[in-house]
Amino acid sequence: MIIEQILVTGMVVFCYLIIDESTKDAVVIDPAGDFELIFKKIDKHNANIKYIINTHGHYDHASGNNHMLGKTKGVLLIHKNELPHYRNIKSEECGLFSDEQGRRDKKILLLQDNDKILIGNTELWIMHTPGHSAGSISIYSNGNIFTGDTLFTEGVGRTDLQDSSTESLIDSIKNKILKLPDDTKIWPGHHYGRKPVSTVAEQKKYFRLDK
Repeated sequence: MIIEQILVTGMVVFCYLIIDESTKDAVVIDPAGDFELIFKKIDKHNANIKYIINTHGHYDHASGNNHMLGKTKGVLLIHKNELPHYRNIKSEECGLFSDEQGRRDKKILLLQDNDKILIGNTELWIMHTPGHSAGSISIYSNGNIFTGDTLFTEGVGRTDLQDSSTESLIDSIKNKILKLPDDTKIWPGHHYGRKPVSTVAEQKKYFRLDK
């Protein structure tokens, strides 16, 4: 499995390209904008985009969906609870990062907890990790977890939004993400820390797991 971490837009979003080495099948996670950067990585690996996955439906992560759906044969995957966020993205929010604003709902599949996504010989496991939003997900594969805005390398996602919950966020972190093996790499949704990647062992230092 090949992972490309791509820093995009003025909101320092991490977009990810995950490629199965044997087949070149791939997924793009949270393609917010800066599409030339994203496609440069896609072309570098001659990757075949099967899916576009959103960790959640906020505009700073999902505003580039339509561009990617139009330029690839990929299908959008998003948690069922995030459809309202995605469908309510304002045109001016989309316009911050992309000039394509039309919906392509026929290319959407809805996710739920414990779904498995296969790209070539690589399996991605969907973990429902609510808190930042009701349908936030993390994506686990081969000792790597992509946490979106649930967990950063030095902090957590906001919980002052409409369907946010501090209690749910902490539960998702402590009882799902930090239950993974200590050497699991954490790939966050924004570059808000000093380092772009962390580990479960490192993050355990910041959370008391006995409470």
